[in-house]
Parts: sequence; C-alpha cells; structure tokens
Amino acid sequence: MTVSEARRRAVIDALRRGTVPAAGLDLFAVGLDRFADAMDDDLATVSRGGAAFHAIRGEYGSGKTFFVRWLAERAKRAGLATAEIQVSETETPLHRLETVYRRLTERLTTATHQPSALRPVIDSWLYTLEEEVLDADAVDADDADALAAAVDGLMEDRLAAVARTTPAFAAALRGYRRARLDGDPATAEALIAWIGGQRSVAASARRAAGIRGELDHFAALGFLQGLLTVLRDCGHPGLLLVLDEIETLQRVRGDVREKGLNALRQLLDELDANRFPGLFLVITGTPAFFDGQQGVQRLPPLAQRLATDLSTDPRFDSPRAVQLRLPGFDLPRLGELGRAVRDLYTGVARRPDRVRDLVDDTYVDELARALTGELGGKVGIAPRLFLRKLVQDVLDRVDEHPDFDPRAHYALTLTTSELTDVERNAAAPTSAGEIELDLP
Repeated sequence: MTVSEARRRAVIDALRRGTVPAAGLDLFAVGLDRFADAMDDDLATVSRGGAAFHAIRGEYGSGKTFFVRWLAERAKRAGLATAEIQVSETETPLHRLETVYRRLTERLTTATHQPSALRPVIDSWLYTLEEEVLDADAVDADDADALAAAVDGLMEDRLAAVARTTPAFAAALRGYRRARLDGDPATAEALIAWIGGQRSVAASARRAAGIRGELDHFAALGFLQGLLTVLRDCGHPGLLLVLDEIETLQRVRGDVREKGLNALRQLLDELDANRFPGLFLVITGTPAFFDGQQGVQRLPPLAQRLATDLSTDPRFDSPRAVQLRLPGFDLPRLGELGRAVRDLYTGVARRPDRVRDLVDDTYVDELARALTGELGGKVGIAPRLFLRKLVQDVLDRVDEHPDFDPRAHYALTLTTSELTDVERNAAAPTSAGEIELDLP
C-alpha cells in the first residue's frame, strides 16, 4: 500500500503530541487484522439496509477506543457516517435516550465533514430531493412554488414511516427548508438545533414549523430512525454509532443503572426488529461490566442477548461473535507497534537509512521493555507514552542530529507532567521506602 507523505506526517505529528491520530490508524494497527474481514462484512450488511451490533470487551488499556476508531475509519471509507459517544452519568446517561441522540448529532461525522455534520447532511439531503424532482421533469425549474411543493411531497414519501410515529421530525425538516427559502436564517438555525435534540430552542421557531415541546426519551428513537433515512438518501448508506465506556453504568445509583441497562436492551430489540436499517451499533466495556452483577448480569434479558462463550483460548475467538474480546498489549505486540511506527517514520525522515540502522528492531524492543518497567510492568497503558517517546525523543533526534546515537546519548526518563493519571498511578512508588517525605 502506497502511503502519502502528508498522511504519514499527520500520524507522526499526533503521536509526537501523545494523541490518537484523527486518521490513518490502519497504518499502525497491531493485532486487529483478524477482525478486518468480519467488520467489513458487517459494514456491507449495514450498507445494504441491514443492521449490526458488537460489544467490545477488554480491560483498561486493552485498546477498545483504538479499535472503535479504527473501525470508524473503515466505516467512513465505506461511505457511512459515524458518531462516538462517551457514556457518562452526568453528561450522557444511557437511560436518557434523548441525551444520547443529542450527543450523536453533536459528534456526527462523515468522510468529508467533521462534527457536527448534521447541517451539511440535511442540506445535502434537501439538495438531493430537489435534483430528483428536477430529473423527473415533473415541474418547471423556474416555478419556485411548484418545485417547493414537489420537494415537500417527496419529503413526505421518504419520511412516511418516521412520520407515523414521530411526526415532529418531518415537520421540523419542512420548517427548516421553508425558513431557508424565506431567507430566515435565525429560524433555520433554531430548527436545525431542534432536529439535533438541543434544548432551549426559541418557541417562535417551533411555532413556525408547527411543532411543540422538547425531544423526549421515546421520540429519540424516532428521530434516530429519521436521521438514518436522511443519511441513506444523501449517499451515506448507514451510521456507525459507538457507545464508549458503557461500564460507567456500574457506578450509578441502582434505579438509574436498571434504566440504563433496559435502554440498551430496548436498542438491541429495536435493531433485531429492523427498525433501524443502516445502523451499526457498537458498545465498549470492561469484562466486569459484562460478567458482573452490577452490570449486564443484573438484567437477564440483556445478558441473554449478549451471551458469548469465552471459555476457550482467546486465539480461537470468533470475530463474528456478539462480544469481541481484546486481550490487550503484551511486550511482543508493543515492540511490533513500535516497529510499525518506525517504518512509517522513515517515509518522512531526511535520513531514513540512519533511522533504520540506529533504531533497529532490537532497540525498539529494548525501549518497550524499559518504558513498561517504569510503568510497573503494565504494558496495557504503555502504548501512548511509548510511541511519544519513540517519535519525539528518539526518532526525531536520530533524524535531525548526525552524531546522535540513542544507545549512547539517550536515557529514558519520565516526568509527572507528561503522565496521565492512570500512568502516574502505575509509575508510583511500589514500597513505603521509596516515598519521599517532606519533614521539618
């Protein structure tokens, strides 16, 4: 595969900053090849109007977030829209589906539009409807009133199934289009916000569209159904929706936990009933959430839907199972990751031969072992910091300074300011004798 210099630089720059690249994850994804064919089959199913679901399970540091972002890249290449939502007790409680829908529209992205892509998607859909009407030669392109009426009629046909249960979604779209045609940007903006599930939308805008009230838990599913219809009509055959860190449900009040688990069960039942053609739902959580009594097992109907036999060796797991197990990083895999990034770096280096010679496979493995040791042997939390050190402290210096030799001139050091809380805890003193006390 030929990789452009710009794409390489974007990835390397992000790793140098210690962040996950916005794109190009496939260039250094390690251990995910075994999932690729199954995920591509699911994306194809969704693109044909079906639905798909997976639960990604793994301990902290096993790469769950990396997996779903890798999957999101594949989804965008297949034309799908994507949205990643962090489940949170205060910001995005799962039992409040109207909040989940609002976060979805805020984080909606496509291959050509960054979040929020809601307005570009709707504008593209309205443009597509107009083009269909004009292509049918049913009205004169110069007759604005006839064109508007024909587009409204086509809109009603496309949203008929949605309008039966959630008429407000179709009404808001009609109102938005009318406000644009009338040159009323304030009303148009307010209605786009309302379609996106935002609260505190001006009452005057809602009256203009003939809608009332706010989006609630039950209407949210209808709005999701409508959004999938709009996406499909404007060239995006589906939506990958990721509910990340769903294990936070274990830490909420008992009645709230029950409601959240039931909301997840409801979503899965609606998927099975084909209410959401074009939806690929993915959730991520820890084994404790899926197996423990404070998580999925607390609601037997949900536990039955997510049941997966994981008693065998992880090598024999099926990538088509409901639950996909991520075993996490070990030292060999961390070294493989470092070598992939080193090879990617040589494509933008001024002295690629020098980089390959001095930062050879043996040195990359040595650096991986040293950094993991500094983090108490916890390989799972090492990748971010390891790649940052490799790029910023080693590869850059080897490439920029002709006399720099990492084996002679570099010693791995960690400072508190560059560590996340999880990394800082792992690097904390392991015995009381190592703790410095500030005594008078």
